[in-house]
Amino acid sequence: MQSTASLSRKIKEGAKSMLPDALFLTLMHRKFIGRFPRLLHPVTFNEKILQRSLKPDARYAELTDKLTVRDYVRTKLGEEHLVPLIAAPDSFTQSVFDALPNSFVMKANHGSSFVEVVRDKSQTSFEKLQTLGARWLATDFYKVGRERHYTNIEPRIFFEKLLLDKSGQIPADYKLHCFGGNTGRPVMYILVISDRFGSNTHGDVYDINWNHLDVAIGYYKRSDSPSPAPENLKAILDTAAILAEDFDYVRVDLYAPDNDVYFGELTFTPGAGVLPFGPDGVDYEWGRLLS
Repeated sequence: MQSTASLSRKIKEGAKSMLPDALFLTLMHRKFIGRFPRLLHPVTFNEKILQRSLKPDARYAELTDKLTVRDYVRTKLGEEHLVPLIAAPDSFTQSVFDALPNSFVMKANHGSSFVEVVRDKSQTSFEKLQTLGARWLATDFYKVGRERHYTNIEPRIFFEKLLLDKSGQIPADYKLHCFGGNTGRPVMYILVISDRFGSNTHGDVYDINWNHLDVAIGYYKRSDSPSPAPENLKAILDTAAILAEDFDYVRVDLYAPDNDVYFGELTFTPGAGVLPFGPDGVDYEWGRLLS
């Protein structure tokens, strides 16, 4: 028999799924940001991202899809900046699993956080990964944050090479928020996620000169002291600028182990428009940057 709490939760989720997109986004913004958004005349960064979610550029779906975007990156940067693709099967079968190398990363192409790092295949199983993949594929990511361009992405499972630095660690995730790339060199802020899959995850924001800013994005804990600037900082910035040059705003995710630069993804509606900033004034500052 279902518990009262479980039944109540299902009723609440069902009712929420029936809300029109604009009302859903308004309520989510109020819940996570603390104020009702101005959807018709947006001012803050989050408000303008909400507007994008409701009226996405026709390019967003293809460039948000983690598989189809590879063609764009190949054209802009070259094959050497793509994480090697091991397999993108029509269906995940035992034979696909058997053919995978000892280490790899399993992902889904149609949303955020669909990532499973496998360092040693003998420590997992086909059944475990199949169950995980089936859950990902059954998730309609549009319904999570009402980002409408996700409705045009066909969900698929794929496998990439596991990137490790020379010390055997998973490299930091560089998320470069790029403003005004379509009018010249973009204004860029770098969110560095360290130890993303470990127990000591931090998120630190830097400007292009690697000044450690007193800014928090999302729910990542800020480090007490800055990490050293990567030796290939210029290459990271130049790579992001190339990928941002067709857009007024895009977040470019990169990995930079051992002076290499690899593409991660492009994101046009980060946080689905409910991304907390600390201090809150950053939401307004970035809103002015996003035309």
